[in-house]
Amino acid sequence: MSGQTLTDRIAAAQYSLTGSEVARAVCKATTHEQTAPKKKHLEYLIQATQETNVNVPQMADTLIERAGNASWVVVFKALIATHHLMVHGNEKFLQFLSSRNTLFNLANFLDKTGSHGYDMSTFIRRYSRYLNEKSFAYRQMSFDFVRAKKGAEGVMRTMSVEKLLKGMPTLQSQIDSLLDFEVHAQDLNNGVINACFLLLFKDLIKLYACYNDGIINLLEKFFQMKRSQCKDGLEIYKRFLTRMTRVSEFFKIAEQVGIDKNDIPELTQVRLTTVFPYLYLFSKKYDWMFDGLGDLLMPAITPQSTGGSTAGSAAGSMGTPVAAGGIAAATPPPTKTVGGDLDSSLANLIGGRLQPCWSSIISVPNKYLNRNVTCSFVFLLFRPWSKEKVSVCLKM
Repeated sequence: MSGQTLTDRIAAAQYSLTGSEVARAVCKATTHEQTAPKKKHLEYLIQATQETNVNVPQMADTLIERAGNASWVVVFKALIATHHLMVHGNEKFLQFLSSRNTLFNLANFLDKTGSHGYDMSTFIRRYSRYLNEKSFAYRQMSFDFVRAKKGAEGVMRTMSVEKLLKGMPTLQSQIDSLLDFEVHAQDLNNGVINACFLLLFKDLIKLYACYNDGIINLLEKFFQMKRSQCKDGLEIYKRFLTRMTRVSEFFKIAEQVGIDKNDIPELTQVRLTTVFPYLYLFSKKYDWMFDGLGDLLMPAITPQSTGGSTAGSAAGSMGTPVAAGGIAAATPPPTKTVGGDLDSSLANLIGGRLQPCWSSIISVPNKYLNRNVTCSFVFLLFRPWSKEKVSVCLKM
């Protein structure tokens, strides 16, 4: 009991008298000690979620009640324990949380007992928003992105176009709320926030693996989409590109605070495929449709000339030979940029090797290789419609 306050001991004794061992374990996991919740208490709660005779809603309500405490330490540890059970507990725990209209109402939380309380209150507000978003995402999708199967046979890789266009914005919102935690290495100065950061780090790796799978699936099915779906898909891809720097910065902080480099994925440039040279040139010509997508692609694709080039010359200007039946991927620039191909670097963290497939997502028929790049891409992009509509589009 060393380090616990008198309040902690009284609360634990009260729960013991009522005969609620689960509530007592919740109390012990959320003491005023400025250390991470003890492993033995978290393991007890995880096991309790697996039991049929345990009242899971009551367990969740007890954690939410502890999150209403005035002390930043107790509140932070209650959030950490809840997050831990979301990830490692029985899924019925997450199902119950997602069924609630509100989870954590901590938008105005502030511990005024000291400067440390002020600092940590900021992260508590951000952390609670992420857990609320995680719960909302489960309600929307009926599965947890963190727990979902990854790789070639994974949930996001095999999802239909309709579900993918609905699911990707939900996934993006969850990733955004995690990245909004915005912690710096100097802020990780106690065991409580360190435990929180480690959980967020592990979540981000698995969320990003799902994100990567979803983008691959989106590109594989791009030419099967309707016109409106194409625009939605490109908007999702634009958002994907803009998030890479923030993800990379988060992983740099993980490295700074001592997380093993082998556990930190190396974000390398997206391996470009046939669609990107066409997409870049086409989006620059028809920027009114794609709203600056070409500028987002510029760091990854830098053609030497776009005026009047053929498909073959465009690919050649990027330093890559044209193979029969398709255009080779553009050679990545020597500077390291952030991208989305984590298939190999994530394998040791999420279990099971993910199968890379960026290099052969789309192939271009030989008969299109000798046409103007923009014309070829317009035809491919609007393949769901007739050739006559394509020619109308080209006259615009």
